[in-house]
Amino acid sequence: MKFEHLIEINDPLNPLIDPMTREQLWRGLVLHAEQPKLFMPHLDECTIVERSPGELHRSRRFGKLIVEDHVSMTPLQQIRYDVHAQGEISASSLTITIETPSDELLFVRFKYDDGHDAVTDEANKMYDEYKKSAYQEADIDAIRIVRELAVEGRLDASYLN
Repeated sequence: MKFEHLIEINDPLNPLIDPMTREQLWRGLVLHAEQPKLFMPHLDECTIVERSPGELHRSRRFGKLIVEDHVSMTPLQQIRYDVHAQGEISASSLTITIETPSDELLFVRFKYDDGHDAVTDEANKMYDEYKKSAYQEADIDAIRIVRELAVEGRLDASYLN
């Protein structure tokens, strides 16, 4: 399953949306990677196993299921999550990219790839539609939380220092 969707962050024509800076959005996306429990209440534990500039190796526990992944970050541009095949879990990836088609517009693109071939995708078509919907809802919810943190000032550089 290859799937992507776009979430609008800033829309100068919609006064109901509190605008965010690219920096605030970036800090929120990094927080999503470093402290995923803030965004996923069903996550039991997340341990950062190794940290280096622009990279994290994490271990996340959902009940008895443990998922290890690698997170790579290109500052103010992109975060990529790679899950390597482990046990019954197949390799997969999620790439989150900040897009700015103009000075006033700001978007986030979520791009998923579960690593399956076209034959497997066809066999899993109905299940994949459910997964797409769940992923999209989780991403919308994550951006909602990022927005709340921005409004509270918790994504401002002065708050984090």
